[in-house]
Amino acid sequence: MGSAKKIKMSNNENNDPKKNPNKVNFNSYWIYGIIILVILGINMSVMMNGSAKNISSGEFYEMVEKNEVEEVIVYNHRQANVFLTESAIKEKFPDQKESSFSAKQPQYQFTIGEVGFFEEKMERYNASGNKVNIDFQTKTDYIGPILSWLLPLFILVAIWLFIMKRVSGGGGPGGGQIFNIGKSKATLFDNKDSKVNVTFADVAGLNEAKEEVMEVVDFLKNPKKYTALGGKIPKGVLLVGPPGTGKTLLAKAVAGEAEVPFFSISGSDFVEMFVGVGASRVRDLFKQAREKAPCIIFIDEIDAIGRARGKGAVQGGNDERENTLNQLLVEMDGFSTDKGVILMAATNRPDILDNALMRPGRFDRQIGIDRPDLTGREAIFKVHLKNIKTKRTMSAYELAEMTPGFAGAEIANVCNEAALIAARRGKTEVDMDDFNYALDRVIGGLEKKNKLIAPKEKEIIAYHEAGHAICGWYLEHASPLVKVTIVPRGMGTLGYAQYLPKEEYITRTEALLDRMCMTMGGRAAEKNIFNKISTGAQSDLDQVTKMAYSMVAVYGMNEKVGNVSFYGMQQDQFSKPYSDDTAKLIDQECRKMIDAQYERAQNLLKERSKELHLLAAALLDKEVLTKSDVARLIGDSPFEDKNKPLVSGKSIAPDTPSVESPSPDDIV
Repeated sequence: MGSAKKIKMSNNENNDPKKNPNKVNFNSYWIYGIIILVILGINMSVMMNGSAKNISSGEFYEMVEKNEVEEVIVYNHRQANVFLTESAIKEKFPDQKESSFSAKQPQYQFTIGEVGFFEEKMERYNASGNKVNIDFQTKTDYIGPILSWLLPLFILVAIWLFIMKRVSGGGGPGGGQIFNIGKSKATLFDNKDSKVNVTFADVAGLNEAKEEVMEVVDFLKNPKKYTALGGKIPKGVLLVGPPGTGKTLLAKAVAGEAEVPFFSISGSDFVEMFVGVGASRVRDLFKQAREKAPCIIFIDEIDAIGRARGKGAVQGGNDERENTLNQLLVEMDGFSTDKGVILMAATNRPDILDNALMRPGRFDRQIGIDRPDLTGREAIFKVHLKNIKTKRTMSAYELAEMTPGFAGAEIANVCNEAALIAARRGKTEVDMDDFNYALDRVIGGLEKKNKLIAPKEKEIIAYHEAGHAICGWYLEHASPLVKVTIVPRGMGTLGYAQYLPKEEYITRTEALLDRMCMTMGGRAAEKNIFNKISTGAQSDLDQVTKMAYSMVAVYGMNEKVGNVSFYGMQQDQFSKPYSDDTAKLIDQECRKMIDAQYERAQNLLKERSKELHLLAAALLDKEVLTKSDVARLIGDSPFEDKNKPLVSGKSIAPDTPSVESPSPDDIV
């Protein structure tokens, strides 16, 4: 049996074009090459036949009078080819090799006029002793008529093949042919050569999600363990989470651990301009999967075909995307459903998926993959730091504390940027300074070293950022300060104060008000010091306005508006969930709330004017101040112990950007 298995494997290898490089596959571009070769051959034949020199009839008659012409062949009573005598050839072509005319080619050619006049004149020359052999022949031109209809046909076929190749998605053996347009484009990982090297050990910070998918993998490996108790294998697993949290990475780990055939395809691969192609590809995909069962199908970004039917559809019920979705629903849980095929899918927009797709029996498990907490970020940093040459003192826990709210992809980006920065600086190891610089670049953007700022504008920026820092330093529920700088970065960012938002599950009213006051500290400092305001607070005002409306109209944190939330109803742009009086009341309460925090920030900065001037002067001198620098200048924060970040957790206030990670929205 071992030898038979070996022979079978060798046959598969011979049939696989990737494993047999000597095998030549037909490509449609060969047709273009054949057409070019035909045209070149025709041109070469014409050039060879047209090597004779053109002369006039008068020059021909002069040569006849000198007895230099031996023979004349007239084709179709029009074209005359002139053959000279040997002595004339040596005289007129002294440098020409004898072999050049060995094929009895004409030396000259001319176009005769009237045939009767030509014959009469040649008879007179023959009578006078200038004898020339004259031969009239008929030549049929096959090339011209053939090219007249064959060449346009070749061009049309070439254009048709080119368009069909483009329409059908191109590339791959047979993938560009119009007859295979309905075939599935899924990539199959089924043998050692196409095995995925990612395992669950490479996935960090997703312990709960890993347990769920590991159970699916274990079911495929040991089905009797579950069926003995009456359990059934889940038909579908949906991975849901924000971008960059590791959904596709987790699917790759499943492919690497499952040891069963794994089909991978994107949701957009089902979309095609031809009617019925999407549904045909779904049928072909599941047909291949049943032949390979037990196996796993992974569809990335399934929202491309799984959007709820009837929403935003312009073409009605016959929409091609809806037909594709209908076929997918039938394949997942229809009369023809077979066991052993598990469908995994990933999306970051679960709210737009069709309800029929989300019901039990199709996607039995919906695994939420959120941004990692402190422990998860530490584990992710440890995975990425293995591939980076760092100092022994580098702490993954410290880096995790500095990046609250960061997703796995963002952490990978920070590690890569730190390695690139260290290499640019000529270092042999990556240290904490490189990671700090990488964080600044990821959060604030690229440093604009050559941007020239007028001294007066620089002073305004310094007091603006110092106002943020002072308010955050002396407010109990504000986020802890990490750094304040007036170095211009990114697209129009002239400076920023960076905070580490506390990772918490709930946020109270006083915490939101303190953060609103801290955000208004920049505008308040400008007003107190210069008695004027500038456009530098635009992002602050935008952030504060969103925060105020969220508190009043979403979280029910206003006594006059009451315990109501219009969050879900506000998404409908065609209807208003409240009356005009309520809308007016919401506007009034939001404005009152913002004005109160602005006045509070002004009063706080007046009380701490000495500290404000010290901090602004230090910023003008050093441009960058860390938390330790601020503490050395104005003393420790009175709420230092209370402002320490929690061990884990994440705010559930999506409409208050300052509660989230230190993204550009937190740069105030």
